Amino acid sequence: MELRHLRYFQVVAQELNVTRAASRLHMAQPPLSRQIRQFEDELGVSLFDRGSRGLQLTEAGRFLLEQSLQLTQRLEETIEGTRRIGRNDKRWFGIGFVPSVLYGFLPELIRELRGADSQVEVGLSELITVQQIEALKAGRIDIGFGRIPVNDPAIARRIVMAEPLVAAMPASQPAPDNQPLSAAALARHPLILYPARPRPSYADHVLSLFRAQGLQPGVVQEANELQTALGLVAAGVGITLVPASVQRLHRDDVRYQAIDAPGFVSPVIMSYRAEDRSPFLARAVAWVEKQAGSGPGEQATQQGEVS
Repeated sequence: MELRHLRYFQVVAQELNVTRAASRLHMAQPPLSRQIRQFEDELGVSLFDRGSRGLQLTEAGRFLLEQSLQLTQRLEETIEGTRRIGRNDKRWFGIGFVPSVLYGFLPELIRELRGADSQVEVGLSELITVQQIEALKAGRIDIGFGRIPVNDPAIARRIVMAEPLVAAMPASQPAPDNQPLSAAALARHPLILYPARPRPSYADHVLSLFRAQGLQPGVVQEANELQTALGLVAAGVGITLVPASVQRLHRDDVRYQAIDAPGFVSPVIMSYRAEDRSPFLARAVAWVEKQAGSGPGEQATQQGEVS
């Protein structure tokens, strides 16, 4: 598959008329039709219904259009960022993060770093912890913020805080006394886990907390995104456990209840390349440690993938 095939498909899907699409693309209609057919053959699915009502997108075509537009927009942003860096001789500093840390100190860190040096372009990548380790080693990011410890000698890790967990529950099921929930009480509720993949992840950390109490919760659903998990909670499918900072995400259909159970916390772990001596990285690390009140920081313990 080539990028031009995706571009051809997008224009035809938007126009739903090959003649108009060919005009937009400054090419003849027959070659464009052939390219679309070849694209469908390569994918092994039909992207268009070609009936008496004219060209219509199939379900697969609608899905591909929606997803591919997001991909090409991200690609265009990346290309433009590359040009800016090249024109201005800017340096790139990449931050990887799991979504839940966006409700804590991360937005302030981003603002701090973006205002710190006009010659540094700060970029963001949403990645789970294991993906952050791979991205750090490949040089795609320079610092990461995750929630599970991963043992890799090439990566320095610091636990910057241990955040309490709370239970996200449907607002339609008010708590009779609003008392903190025990681990046993939590285990009696159907549990929604996130992210579903890839693993290991925060989902495994949550399961390990129950196992440490000798409990086996009933997992009713797995979701890939925090927002999806909260939507399922609102729908009454079950409950999910989230870091306390997520309570800043106010939803009328979800309420949050404290948890009173040993160890039910989620660490925020800062990771970076062990041999990286960049002054800008040092500035970021120092800022995070100051905000977290951790002084010089504590090296994350060598616990393997999931504690």
